[in-house]
Amino acid sequence: MMMTEPRARVFIKIDDYRDVIDLISLLRSKVKKAKAILDRIHELRSQEENELEGWDQALDEVDRKLSLIDKTLFEPEQM
Repeated sequence: MMMTEPRARVFIKIDDYRDVIDLISLLRSKVKKAKAILDRIHELRSQEENELEGWDQALDEVDRKLSLIDKTLFEPEQM
């Protein structure tokens, strides 16, 4: 059976410990804020994609109508 070594105790100053705790808290806050910003970017990209799709459809409709007008104006009448 393998015996594990007991953990060595580490002594640090209370002020240093508090600084580390404060830094960890600050880092957690920054990560949370970064995630919220990233979520907003994804939301904006989705909205942008929907807008572009609408514009593409509108341009296709204009192109279709122009083709119809062109065909109507420039083809001889059938009698």
